[in-house]
Amino acid sequence: MTVVLAELPTDTSSPVSIISDSNWVLQKGDRGPALAVLHQRCADFFRQNAVDSVVVKASAVPQGSVKLAVLESAEVRGVIIAAASSATKVSCLSKAVISRTYGNRKVDEYLKDDGFWGEQTIGEKLKKSSREAAMLILATR
Repeated sequence: MTVVLAELPTDTSSPVSIISDSNWVLQKGDRGPALAVLHQRCADFFRQNAVDSVVVKASAVPQGSVKLAVLESAEVRGVIIAAASSATKVSCLSKAVISRTYGNRKVDEYLKDDGFWGEQTIGEKLKKSSREAAMLILATR
């Protein structure tokens, strides 16, 4: 799971300050206890960092038959939403909605554009693999 912590400037034309960019892995072993640990980790993270709001990538309709990985990622998403809701306000946003409402390009075009990310973010170096998570932040401000 990609976790991007950012500070949003009051001026929406100013770049977003990336405070941290990390990946969290679900612990090995039984799924129930692993999800409980993830819930606690998320809730603690949101409180300790005084997070004002959380944006979670919304589920998308899967193509073809539903694979186990899709169901398991939905479980994780639900745990994150529940943990965030215990500490702050939460919203879910899909790539399709961002493509329709943010700028004049599709999300995937923004994700590939190094110049765009150089203009839109400052602070901690944002990994290319974290751009989609950061796009959720940009699209909600």
